[in-house]
Amino acid sequence: MRAEPAGSARPADDRITPARVLKIALPIVLSNATVPILGAVDTAVVGQMGQAAPIGAVGLGAVILASVYWVFGFLRMGTSGLAAQARGAGNRAETGAVLIRALLIAGAAGLGIVVLQGLLIWAAFRLAPTSAEVSAMARQYLAIRVWGAPATIALYAVTGWLIAVERTRAVLVLQLWINGINMGLDLWFVLGLGWGVPGVAAATLIAEWSGLAMGLWLCRDAFADPVARAWGRILNRVRLTEMARVNGDILLRSVLLQGSFTAFVFLGAGQGDVTLAANQVLLQFLSITAYALDGFAFAAEALVGQAVGARLPAQVRRAAVVTSGCGAVGSGLLAAGFWFGGPTIIDLMATDPAVRMAARDFLPWVALGPLIGIASWMFDGIFIGATLTREMRNAMVLSVAVYAAAVALLLPAFGNHGLWGALMVLNAARGISMAALYPRAEAKAA
Repeated sequence: MRAEPAGSARPADDRITPARVLKIALPIVLSNATVPILGAVDTAVVGQMGQAAPIGAVGLGAVILASVYWVFGFLRMGTSGLAAQARGAGNRAETGAVLIRALLIAGAAGLGIVVLQGLLIWAAFRLAPTSAEVSAMARQYLAIRVWGAPATIALYAVTGWLIAVERTRAVLVLQLWINGINMGLDLWFVLGLGWGVPGVAAATLIAEWSGLAMGLWLCRDAFADPVARAWGRILNRVRLTEMARVNGDILLRSVLLQGSFTAFVFLGAGQGDVTLAANQVLLQFLSITAYALDGFAFAAEALVGQAVGARLPAQVRRAAVVTSGCGAVGSGLLAAGFWFGGPTIIDLMATDPAVRMAARDFLPWVALGPLIGIASWMFDGIFIGATLTREMRNAMVLSVAVYAAAVALLLPAFGNHGLWGALMVLNAARGISMAALYPRAEAKAA
């Protein structure tokens, strides 16, 4: 599970091969595959209480917190790019300092959420009014879970750092640890002790903090160098400004991307209940695609970042080509799986004949999704590794404008087919616009 000490000058083997890419990517794919399992266990455990309200309360509470935490997802990406570059440059102290800075930001953000929990919970229930019973249970859940905010946000930084130093097996171990603790305590607290919804929240809270403890232990190399821990280095104005710029760009880009998908859901709702349900089923295929291809994008972050830090433009190109080639193979396999296995998957997720028929009608768009979207996913990883976040942000702004125009043209003419077509246009525009800016990644390493 361990690589060499994370601050070492260069990886022992700096050749970029498909085998090295897969060594980084596959643990991420396996780690991502565990994420839906935890939600299913939470639902199944509270479902044993024999009431609908606890299920709704846990689901609503989890969505509220996930939406808040999502805002801080930039810490994962920003930490990955900056730490990979420091490692590629052979700067042991800065490699560790990047993580320490990110953890300080995470701690401040988490404490802010704890302090403002009353306002956040009030706002959430204003936006999503529920029955008095569900609301009371969800508030119980949130009142416990919110104390895990510092740990959850800090884990974004830990994960990004482990990816940067190519220790993705450690990421998998960390995810399995958190999910295993959570599921075991779920069963004990809810079914064994009868704690109900507060038991689910307590299980997750303990899992989050134990996960952070495990994560910090896995990252212990980052704290080994006294120079990395020096406050003068950690609070260096230039480094902090660069981190703020990178994270700010990523946040804006992510908000625009999330807004585009949210608009897709809302516009699909206007096509009728059956179409809305069919779209929801098919969006799960896109979630599977993202989980599966994330590993290759994360490999690009690490390898491109290290090449930029080492000032090796040819190595940047090699990293981009090899990781993208592996990602392209993965996208082709997903597309084939969706095309041939899609009808069976649809039938497993929906029983309504009308929904099944509608989902089959739009299935070809989902099969095209990995093929059209692979460029945008891989360039995201390449640009994060090179910390070309301003370019990534600008490409997203342009792509969203193109997406809006496509929706305006295609939706009235072709209905839901037009909406899916516009979503493909969004991903294609992202890939094309970032491809045009790619030479800057190599230039940054010069």
